[in-house]
Amino acid sequence: MKIVVKKVRLAFPQVWQAKAFQDGGDPRFSATGIVEKGSDNLKAIVAAVKQTAEGKWKDKADIILKELEKKGRLCYSTDPKCNGNGEPYDGFAGNAWITASSKERPQVRDRDKTALVEADGRPYGGCYINLILDVWAQDNQYGKRINAKLLAVQFVADGDAFSGGAVATDDDFEEVKVDDSVADLI
Repeated sequence: MKIVVKKVRLAFPQVWQAKAFQDGGDPRFSATGIVEKGSDNLKAIVAAVKQTAEGKWKDKADIILKELEKKGRLCYSTDPKCNGNGEPYDGFAGNAWITASSKERPQVRDRDKTALVEADGRPYGGCYINLILDVWAQDNQYGKRINAKLLAVQFVADGDAFSGGAVATDDDFEEVKVDDSVADLI
């Protein structure tokens, strides 16, 4: 089920280069959206997950969803995402989140729908984005889950970059005049 999650904060962006997960498997592109609790975005995510589960597991959907939630096998969580010390990552305290991945590189667009490239420096961890996702049910030899496939990321607005997130721009530099103090360097 395709959904659009609007104006969420981007965390852990892996939209330019696929990366292998710690538990193995094929390298994937991925992104996590930080979602405000009680928001229309979170309601849409919960509804999509429920509808996907009902389509897959029919009358057993509610029971299976409760079990998947307990095991952390849903593409979203209403608990903060935490580091190895149990502390919420930057921006996650008090928020929900959704993670999506794909073997194929997602479309990456600017506000005006033009394609972005990595050198543009957008999107970055901490900016605001729209996510286009396909929520789907997994039921195979690897178990049951509700996953989200990352289809597209659209840059919406700048935000405070998470550590290592922003790229330098021309505005960050000062003009340097060549004088005797720097002439020895060239």
